[in-house]
Amino acid sequence: MLLSSPTRIATCFAALLLLTAPSLAIKFDIEARNSPTTKCIWNYALSDTLVIVTVNSGPSPSSSVNAEGQQIDVEIVDASHHNNVYLDKKDIRGETRMAINTHSQSDLGVCITNRLKKGHSTSGLGTPGSSIDIDVDIGADAVDYNAIANQESLSGLETEMRKLEAVAQEILDGMDYLKRREEKMRGTNESTNSRVQSFASLTVFALVGLGAWQMWHLRSFFQRKYLID
Repeated sequence: MLLSSPTRIATCFAALLLLTAPSLAIKFDIEARNSPTTKCIWNYALSDTLVIVTVNSGPSPSSSVNAEGQQIDVEIVDASHHNNVYLDKKDIRGETRMAINTHSQSDLGVCITNRLKKGHSTSGLGTPGSSIDIDVDIGADAVDYNAIANQESLSGLETEMRKLEAVAQEILDGMDYLKRREEKMRGTNESTNSRVQSFASLTVFALVGLGAWQMWHLRSFFQRKYLID
């Protein structure tokens, strides 16, 4: 049976959203140590973008230390020259949901450390550690469209249109950023080429001048020796 036109449109919109939505989900184990190392998960985000980070933590199955003996710390930073620190949460338990708005166009890092609390040792069977599950939703994917649909009484198609509008705006913002970056790089290349050309011209003039000076010096030398008139 053929789908109706609105249904086909909604299906196309949903497929497009699945292809363009910038989200990340990753799961890993991190060992607990007295002097722990930090593990960061990086995603690129444009400036002034909503980002939702959800972290689920719990002791790994092979851990010899329960959750009470481990301190999971989460820090959200970016790699811009400002070195922005958006959030720094200590000793999280279970599911922790965090929302930020980015200040710079750069890579955004969710950094996890697992510190072994005082009074707990690494002796015994198994390695002390926790299982970390991170979900990062950026931009349009971070918006709760179900809540918006309920609040504004939107139909399914209208909700998908709202999602598509947000995704399209993100694409336009990304293209605008790439355009500005390309213009900046082109300006840098043109400036570099101009400097290289100026240096090459100066080098040619210097060589010509040095050659003329050598000819004059040799001519004066030979004249003093009465080798030429």
